[in-house]
Amino acid sequence: MNGEPVKQFGRRGIDRRRRIGGALLAALLAFACFLPALPAQAAERIKDLASIGGVRDNQLVGYGLVVGLDGSGDQTTQTPFTVQSVINMLRSMGVNLPPTGNMQLKNVAAVMVTADLPPFARPGQRIDVTVSAMGNAKSLKGGTLVMTPLKGADGQIYAIAQGNVVVGGAGARAGGAAQQINHLSAGRIPDGATVEREVGTNFAQSEVIRLELEEMDFGTAAKITRAIENAFGFGTAEAIDGRTIAVRAPADPSERVAFLGRLQNLTVEPDVQRAKVVVNSRTGSVVMNQAVTLQHVAVAHGSLKVTVGEDVLVSQPNAPFAGGATVAARQGQVQIEQPVAVIHDVKGGANLSDVVKALNVLGATPMDLISILQALKSSGALRADLEVI
Repeated sequence: MNGEPVKQFGRRGIDRRRRIGGALLAALLAFACFLPALPAQAAERIKDLASIGGVRDNQLVGYGLVVGLDGSGDQTTQTPFTVQSVINMLRSMGVNLPPTGNMQLKNVAAVMVTADLPPFARPGQRIDVTVSAMGNAKSLKGGTLVMTPLKGADGQIYAIAQGNVVVGGAGARAGGAAQQINHLSAGRIPDGATVEREVGTNFAQSEVIRLELEEMDFGTAAKITRAIENAFGFGTAEAIDGRTIAVRAPADPSERVAFLGRLQNLTVEPDVQRAKVVVNSRTGSVVMNQAVTLQHVAVAHGSLKVTVGEDVLVSQPNAPFAGGATVAARQGQVQIEQPVAVIHDVKGGANLSDVVKALNVLGATPMDLISILQALKSSGALRADLEVI
């Protein structure tokens, strides 16, 4: 009789705990439904994979003069175009000089001014410019760029540049000694140019917007097309080829901007690019992407070492007063060393880390590694495209 109520109370407690636990689990599942889905680890935004056709920068260039240098300008006897430019500038300001005047300028340098005009730039906006010396000026530090028109490829003026040149280096000379840090013949002017003309685009007039992939890939183009249709409806996007995707955008400009902002933030997992090994034969750099694989292969690589030297032999007379003369004779030496070739058993690698470990076993120098990679490619053991730059 005493144990029965306790037993029933225990069952009720267990049932109560089960109901509480089930309610908590249901609440957690319901809360999880409202959490945003995490993208895959390899997923990338469309804005990182493709650009919008026609929305690009335009290069600008101009010729100008930098004045106010501390004696580090062009040597005008060797750069006559600097003198001619100064004469033309002064003539436009009402100062007439003889065209054959012998001007010895030290504080002026002829420069080329370059800039990138961003898309949708409007008149009055400021852009950065780069100033580079054309002649033999030693430094542009402390100089001021005089008003310089910047032209596009069509010959039209799109910006006007002027301002103080910022040079990120330093140098000093004294008593025939010189010390220099970084480059002194080029500098930048932050916000140094004012846009005067905008570049017309058909961004708001065209019914179809083209997405252009940075790297041509049919699989990635198909995945981007599916992602856009899943987000905006069937028929919104159409893959033209492996690089271009046509997207039907709203006609209203404000809706089109919001549409593209949402489209560019869609995430897509791009296809793995073709396996490629890039070799720089000048610097010995070797770069591989993650798709490179290596089959099981045996490699023997030995270098032939040739040493050419010269010894100087001095011959003197036996006795101090024998009447002979000291003679120096040169004797050449040539030595050839060829180490014994050792065949290395290189294990195949199914991923990039395995390939790196297998190649490190050879212990070859970067230049030797280039030759080994070429031989591996010829033998078919290197499963990748080999590009030499």
